[in-house]
Amino acid sequence: MSAVQADPAAPGGAEKKIVRPYGDTTGDGMVQVSFTLPVPHDKRAEGAAVQLANRMGIDPAMLVHAKPIGDGFTFFVVYGRVNHLVDLATVQVVERDFPLLSAKEVNAVVKQRLRRKLSVVGACIGTDAHTVGIDAILNVKGIAGEKGLEYYRELKVTNLGAQVSVPELVEAARAEKADAVLVSQVVTQRDAHLHNTREMSAAFREAMPAGKRPLLIVGGPRFDETMTDELGVDRIFGRGTTPGEVASYLVHALITNKKAKA
Repeated sequence: MSAVQADPAAPGGAEKKIVRPYGDTTGDGMVQVSFTLPVPHDKRAEGAAVQLANRMGIDPAMLVHAKPIGDGFTFFVVYGRVNHLVDLATVQVVERDFPLLSAKEVNAVVKQRLRRKLSVVGACIGTDAHTVGIDAILNVKGIAGEKGLEYYRELKVTNLGAQVSVPELVEAARAEKADAVLVSQVVTQRDAHLHNTREMSAAFREAMPAGKRPLLIVGGPRFDETMTDELGVDRIFGRGTTPGEVASYLVHALITNKKAKA
């Protein structure tokens, strides 16, 4: 939680909103953090956890939980005060720049303007075997009561599943004449999600000319949504994304916005 202060003296007449963490009382700066240290659980390990928290700017730091999680590893939870502030006016995020459509509206736009089914190919690439994300977006059962893209009658969905190689993905996209390729990446050790995405975008650019490439979309809980240019993709979706958001974006990018630019 946080407390917000407005600074009427902000330059340019813009209201400067300062956010301070909230724990027990408004503006007290209290935070809770968790981490693991590669040490067995003992008093020295607990002292090391508090020292680390102090160096992170948490002062005073209170160790509220410590538990061994394997041979030579301990998990800690620390609670304490920080003096850091955040100016909301300087926070940069990717805002949704397209209307959120219902399934009926998506189907109507695709049928009336595209006049054929919109082809979508999805997969988890590399060694990533976590299909919960891609299944939540593509499978008809969807997520949290919202049906996936297979439910949309004007969308043709091909779900390749897990551990798909980049060449296999490119060939499947070519065979299915994909308008869009959706890639889910959950495994992030050693930035595997970033490496895999760069490899995927490079492969599509090498295999297909600019006007023939499908829309490249990636999603996962650890992606930075501002990194589209750096990763060579058209859109990045983060945690909490719904099938309806993805379907609405596909219509916006492939039909509505494309028509407007023509």
